Amino acid sequence: MRLRSSTSTPLPPTDAAGRWLRRFYTGLLYLMLPLALLRLYWRGYRDPGHRQRWRERLGFIPSLPTGSLWLHAVSVGETRAALPLIRALQTRYPDLPLLVTTTTLTGSRQVREALGEQVHHVYAPYDLPGAVARFLRNSQPRLAVIMETELWPNLLRQCAMAGVPTVIANARLSERSARGYARIHRLTALMLRDITLIAAQAEADAERFRALGAPRVRVTGNLKYDLPLPKTLLEQGRVLRRDVLGENRLVWIAASTHAGEDEPVLDAFAILRRRWPDLLLMLVPRHPERFDGVAAQCRQRGFPTVRRSEQRPCAPGSAVFLGDSMGELLRFYAAADLAFVGGSLVATGGHNVLEPALLGLPVLFGPHMFNFTEAGERLLAANAAWQIANAAELAVAVERLLTDPERRQAAGQRGRAVVECHRGALATLLACIEEQLPCRR
Repeated sequence: MRLRSSTSTPLPPTDAAGRWLRRFYTGLLYLMLPLALLRLYWRGYRDPGHRQRWRERLGFIPSLPTGSLWLHAVSVGETRAALPLIRALQTRYPDLPLLVTTTTLTGSRQVREALGEQVHHVYAPYDLPGAVARFLRNSQPRLAVIMETELWPNLLRQCAMAGVPTVIANARLSERSARGYARIHRLTALMLRDITLIAAQAEADAERFRALGAPRVRVTGNLKYDLPLPKTLLEQGRVLRRDVLGENRLVWIAASTHAGEDEPVLDAFAILRRRWPDLLLMLVPRHPERFDGVAAQCRQRGFPTVRRSEQRPCAPGSAVFLGDSMGELLRFYAAADLAFVGGSLVATGGHNVLEPALLGLPVLFGPHMFNFTEAGERLLAANAAWQIANAAELAVAVERLLTDPERRQAAGQRGRAVVECHRGALATLLACIEEQLPCRR
């Protein structure tokens, strides 16, 4: 299969300002390239994986089968959301190779852990024309499926020039992000016209994309509602609770926390321990490079802490179980009684609240949920979740749920029902991909 450069999408002459902005943006990226590579080298001191395969980020990738389905997922969250789609594509198109790219090291490890050698994996190229063109020459994909809102002007332009259709799958666009894109509206409109189809999570997302100039948008639903749970997951949770956490203890999980969130979580935990001295906090930082610092913080506060990496059970006096492993978050949820989902007490935008809800847990989160607005609102409306603003409110909400097991169970059941009744995005998205696949119509 050869790249179809003859099908390059022409640009109207009125887009001169947008093209100038793209050149300016590209020039800045080239200036920043040495800093990006130095950052990889520096991060390699903590984890050598950051220094490995760095050439892939410049488009120098191993030889790959041509005509593949290319799916891009930035990091762990997007990769996990994409797993049902990846497995469905493998079933529907068993003759087509599947290429999965990620941006982060943790995303790369998630691909390898979940899919092994079933797919080809490389890092996505930096958004430089030369790097993207080199990547496309070396991979020659049939179709690009880009998860959520990874909008890169040069990547999308190079795909359009090479005749590679692009589908932005499970696309979301918060009001905050839309305002940012609107500030560079000429470049944004130019970029959005290069996209073959935007498959939006909700009508609000679709309207924001259209307002920015996207000509081809369709609402397909949120793929994260279609997350399949492993058949053995609940049993894995029971085993973890029995053998590691302590079968007769209440367990509260604070998951995917960011810098600035561990402090209020531990403050709330200190309040709760006065009434519930046997309460165990499962604290799971979002990024591996924070594991050591969070462990030290727990111990400095006087909380006896057991790390997952130590592979030992929590003693009766243990207070915190630190989830310093990758790929086990669902198992941790399955072992807990209720969940706080991080990225929401700081302005990160929140993380996936549907996973604990599907496992029947009451869910707590902070005020910053712009990445999961719809999911959060649905859980709140169903009285399956509670939104808190600080450590004091978090402590009150957790205590209320710990005190009332029936309320906790009923909230978990309502949350699971919310997830179950909004499934179906996967089938709609697969139909959209089928429409865009060259030579498959």
